[in-house]
Amino acid sequence: MTDELREKGLTRAAEILPALVKPEHKALTPIQERLSSLPSDEAQEVLYQHSLLCQTSIPYRDPGDTKIWQQKNGFIRLELLAGRVLDPHTDNVVDVGLPFGPKPRLVLYHLNAEALRKQSPVVELEDSLTAFVKRTLRLDVGGRTIRSVKEQLNRLSAADFRFYVTHARGAMTIKGMLIEGLDVWVSKDERQRVLWPSIIQFSQRYFDSLSEHAVPLNEAAVARLSHSALALDLYTWLAQRLHRVPGKPAFVPWTALKEQFGHGYDRIRDFRRVFERTLKHVKAVYPEARFTVDGKGMTLYNSPPPVAPRAQLK
Repeated sequence: MTDELREKGLTRAAEILPALVKPEHKALTPIQERLSSLPSDEAQEVLYQHSLLCQTSIPYRDPGDTKIWQQKNGFIRLELLAGRVLDPHTDNVVDVGLPFGPKPRLVLYHLNAEALRKQSPVVELEDSLTAFVKRTLRLDVGGRTIRSVKEQLNRLSAADFRFYVTHARGAMTIKGMLIEGLDVWVSKDERQRVLWPSIIQFSQRYFDSLSEHAVPLNEAAVARLSHSALALDLYTWLAQRLHRVPGKPAFVPWTALKEQFGHGYDRIRDFRRVFERTLKHVKAVYPEARFTVDGKGMTLYNSPPPVAPRAQLK
């Protein structure tokens, strides 16, 4: 990736040092309590996201019947196509929707980490995913809410990912499914206990690329941001970007930030209000992140990654 590509996606401004805790006489909101209860790094697992998915993103909200999702960040464009699966209840192949929201992001971070730890594209899923859901998502693995986690895993596994990258010599297209094998259905009987697939299998191409381009994430920080898909995307973007900023700060205007993160916002001022508020949440869990924001955009400064090298996979 060229220096020009690395410089894309940043913007400038006044240092954000968020005050997330209200005065003592006021009760904390659930989000403030979550953000202020960051546990010690020493006890935390390391999660991973592919660097390309740190620079692009899947939908934040349910796109409904939309079958194709496109998102652009500078020279990189993601096109996501909804997939089809076999319904064991009817023995028919049916459409499933696009993955959206925090849950497929969180599950993919976990699956990436398990594959890298095992050094295999085949991951034994049930026990590790149950523990992850309880620890990081704080969900009852026997409750109804957990079914939405499995549904999003099904959507993620069925989706077709295509990346389009332009460069000095032309353009490149990378296409394929991240997950090649998975039991992709949710029981219609909500009284039954949710059973995870016993294994998932990443495509060999994705696993090989992930092995070269995995971005380490602090699970404690991810857990604190698990209420917001935008917050997770901002955190992963900064995690892969800040430590690569050279001596000269990198700037990205509001128009570029909106293109990358402003899904569903028509006006920049509306997007900017939500973006700056969410950025404060990210700063709370990634305090080493150095950036400023002003009326023109956001400026990024070289910063330590959120996971120290000693804590990353060897």
